[in-house]
Amino acid sequence: MAGLNISHHQGKTEKRPSSFSLVSLLNQDIKLFSSGKILKDKQKESFYLELNTLLSAGMDLRAALDLIEEEFKGNAASEVIAQIKARVVSGAGFSESLAQSKSFTPYEYYSVKIGEETGKLTVVLHELSRYYTQKIKQKRQMVSALSYPVLILCTSLGAVSFMLYFIVPMFSEVFARFGGELPYLTRQIIAASVWLENYFLLLIAIAIVIVIGIVSVKHMLWYQKLTTSIIRRIPLIGKLYTHLHLARFCTAMALLTGAKIPLLNAITLTEKMISFYPIQVSLKGIKADITQGKHLHESLAAYAIYDPRLLALIKVGEEVNALDTFFAKLSEQYQENVEHQTALLSTFLEPVVIILLGMMVGFILVAMYLPMFELSSGITG
Repeated sequence: MAGLNISHHQGKTEKRPSSFSLVSLLNQDIKLFSSGKILKDKQKESFYLELNTLLSAGMDLRAALDLIEEEFKGNAASEVIAQIKARVVSGAGFSESLAQSKSFTPYEYYSVKIGEETGKLTVVLHELSRYYTQKIKQKRQMVSALSYPVLILCTSLGAVSFMLYFIVPMFSEVFARFGGELPYLTRQIIAASVWLENYFLLLIAIAIVIVIGIVSVKHMLWYQKLTTSIIRRIPLIGKLYTHLHLARFCTAMALLTGAKIPLLNAITLTEKMISFYPIQVSLKGIKADITQGKHLHESLAAYAIYDPRLLALIKVGEEVNALDTFFAKLSEQYQENVEHQTALLSTFLEPVVIILLGMMVGFILVAMYLPMFELSSGITG
């Protein structure tokens, strides 16, 4: 099996040289970020789902790609699929064509290669469509949970900035005409308004520099380590972020072990797909441990990112030789946790942000009206 590439196209089964085997491809350098056209998650979900349906119905790969290309006509996905079809027609394997298009991740085209070599291409395509369905669902849950709090936060910052930049200077001019010493709280708000007016453009420039800096270093190891460490310490968000990536790790391992890929190769492929720093680092050490004869659950136990429940289920999976089943079960459990924590995060953030907005606006208003209250009290006295 390792020496064959079974490409299901044009209704035929084609044997390719052993030099194109999975093991040889694993030794090649892989570029995770390329200049090719990147398809959206929704487009990939539709692509894998429809391709699986057409191939399962008995259609050959070329005809299936023709139909899908026609459906995506008018956008970038159509061009990508046309390039893939042209390579398949010229004799290249489907997984090789995906890799050369530079629009798919190593996880995708290696998974497809596994499907070609094991004769389970439709199964792999189904799992890839499920993977993107879950990914889109998780993204929507995150957007749903954070959109309202973020909108309120941005509104509050805009309202406070507007008051400090426009409203407070108007009060300041009025207070200057009356003379006398202003209350401490009012003086601090006026000072903040003057500072914002003087350094407003500088703050914008600093924000732009920070954004450009983050974009330029976001793929560097030290930055990933730093940001991951900070995010994981944030209440609620840290746990949600960790479970989200553990779900993806378990999904990948379920697919690869289910295709009867050797465990070491499965971990190698998963490492190239996962961008979460703690899991990436752990997989490097786990590969070394397995090479030395350790069990998977023993290697996982050396890293705090993997919780006791995961370790216990993986241990049972190794004992009964059903790792794919237990990884799939863990993936479902982590996804359910993500859904629950997302709803909890939304419920928690909304009132907190609204309260903070009210406190900030109220604080500024009290500071501005305090001199008037004192003046009114003086006149009454």
